[in-house]
Amino acid sequence: MRKTAVFLVVFFTCMPALAQNQWQPLFNGTDLTGWQPKIRGYEWGEDPANTFRVEDGLLTVSYADYDDFNNQFGHLFFATPYSHYRLRLEYRFIGEQAPGAPAWAFKNSGVMVHSQDPRTMPAAQDFPISIEVQFLGGLGDGKERPTANMCSPGTHIVYQGEFTDTHCVPASSPTFHDDQWVKIDVVVSGDYQISHFVNGVEVMSYGGITTGGGVVSGHRPEMKPEGKVLDAGYISLQSEGHPIQFRNIELLNLEPLTPPAVQ
Repeated sequence: MRKTAVFLVVFFTCMPALAQNQWQPLFNGTDLTGWQPKIRGYEWGEDPANTFRVEDGLLTVSYADYDDFNNQFGHLFFATPYSHYRLRLEYRFIGEQAPGAPAWAFKNSGVMVHSQDPRTMPAAQDFPISIEVQFLGGLGDGKERPTANMCSPGTHIVYQGEFTDTHCVPASSPTFHDDQWVKIDVVVSGDYQISHFVNGVEVMSYGGITTGGGVVSGHRPEMKPEGKVLDAGYISLQSEGHPIQFRNIELLNLEPLTPPAVQ
């Protein structure tokens, strides 16, 4: 039975910017302080099925309280937007896919960077306009299924020196099976360059980040002008139909230091 309790929407508070040159935890291992959900079909801050929760100290995406997935794609947003930073985390897929989830979403999740402000997303919007570092798990069929790929809901990139409107570009990573932990690093330098690392090895890099294209629905048209430079935004963890857990979510703020004013 799906829970019907209404959760109070708590607005983002003014949180201090993370200090330069120091790794800062984004997840405290106890609760979801600093994070807010946006689930398709609901307003920002509402998660009546408790999709995003903390279990045994791990940030967990769970469908235990879903009767049917029903295309309720979700994202858990951190409160502060960033432009230049290094993000690192570990993930693992667990359990069985949610009932009614699409076949392509089997062992499929990710972390979004340069996401739009979730408060600008209508209830019907499926994915934030953003860049997705896509996480995939092996299907057990002997075929390669790399992880840390790039997907582009409502965005475009320049890859290997050429503009591309291909929605997902595969990385050069190996395939990971079962429920093993995988370490991801994402180095974000505004719109100039984003690089993905898997277990310490760079697996892809691209730049020229702009808004435009498709693969996002239910959004406000003015949020996706064609060709607008996208050099900053929010970080969000994805709920796409398969249970997943995250740990050791940390950020190194690489924002250029502002020199003191001349007296």
